[in-house]
Amino acid sequence: MKALFTTLIAAALVAGGWFAWQKRAANQAPVQESHANIAAVETRSIKFAVNAAGDIGPAEQVSVRPEVNGKIEMMTVDVGDSVKSNSILFKLEDTLLQTQKQQDEKNVERSKLELEQAERDYVRSQKLWDEKLISLEVFEDTRTKFDLAKNDIARSQKVLDLDLEQLKKTIVRAPFDCTILTRPISVGQAVSGSGGYNAGTEVLTIANLNDLIISAHVNQADITRLKLAQEVDVTVEAVAGLSIKGRVQRIAPQSTVKNNIRGFEVRILLKDVNRQVRPGMTANIVIPVESADNVLAAPLAAIFTETNPDTRQIERFAFVRKDGEWERRKIEIGVSDYSYVEVTKGLQSGDEISLEDKSKVAKSANGPALASNGKPPGIPAAGGSNSLKPASSRPATSPTR
Repeated sequence: MKALFTTLIAAALVAGGWFAWQKRAANQAPVQESHANIAAVETRSIKFAVNAAGDIGPAEQVSVRPEVNGKIEMMTVDVGDSVKSNSILFKLEDTLLQTQKQQDEKNVERSKLELEQAERDYVRSQKLWDEKLISLEVFEDTRTKFDLAKNDIARSQKVLDLDLEQLKKTIVRAPFDCTILTRPISVGQAVSGSGGYNAGTEVLTIANLNDLIISAHVNQADITRLKLAQEVDVTVEAVAGLSIKGRVQRIAPQSTVKNNIRGFEVRILLKDVNRQVRPGMTANIVIPVESADNVLAAPLAAIFTETNPDTRQIERFAFVRKDGEWERRKIEIGVSDYSYVEVTKGLQSGDEISLEDKSKVAKSANGPALASNGKPPGIPAAGGSNSLKPASSRPATSPTR
């Protein structure tokens, strides 16, 4: 019995020693770092652009309405027709106006005859007055009739000119090269003129489809990056593979709210429009803002920032692996997009950098040794992060961590 008890104690001591050795070995074994949290500095091109969406529409669109009342007598166009400038679009019945014109022409002829008669009477009375054969009253009456006759013919001629002008308005012509978009009125329908109490009846809608525009709503955070005459890239959702160029033509001076987003309306004129592109289609706009070709670049997640309490300046740094250890290195950056940032100073191609904060284990390569909180002496623990704050050389909408 005593021998069995001794054996059990010896076995327990051996097992305890083995477990202690395993635990110590596990604590001393090097920790394998995940490669998912490490990136390399590399050479690449960085291009930052503002994206927006908008609706395509004609640069010029006109609602065609007659200036006079009447009934549609002739319609020469239909929806989809291409029409040259000054071509006839439609014509109104002009029977009443023609009758009125004929009457006013007769009035003008009558006024001319009356003027000729009044002139002869005036000349005759002038001679008689010079010879003292008629009274002053008779002479002045003939002169007055002559003046009234001149006024009457002028008035009759103006009425006739008005008739001719109204007759011209019964024929409506295209103001420019255009395409017929809508035609809500048919031949025989009565329409009202725009010169009356209302805006008139819309007979046609026409547009110049050779010049198309995009009306886009650009976020207020990006509007300062746009400028007039700036060239943009445009793709059309309805036409796969089509890419066209546009130019910023107008930027609204005042912001508006659309879909709960405050921004500015931007008008973009399309150049060399493909015939497949039509009004009403949706366009995606890419507005280049900044770019840098073949530069040293690092992931945004690997760049950390902190504010220097003495200078109040934002300082940026990265954690670089050197000789198996992490080194905190101060850097300077340039252009960035939504994923990468240009490194202008502090890193070299091939450097391995951490996507995680290594403040507690890193050595400082740009100053005094790090304090226990992972920051240089004098820098509070809350002073550092890897949130890249917007600078003049990087987008305000860059993703941050």
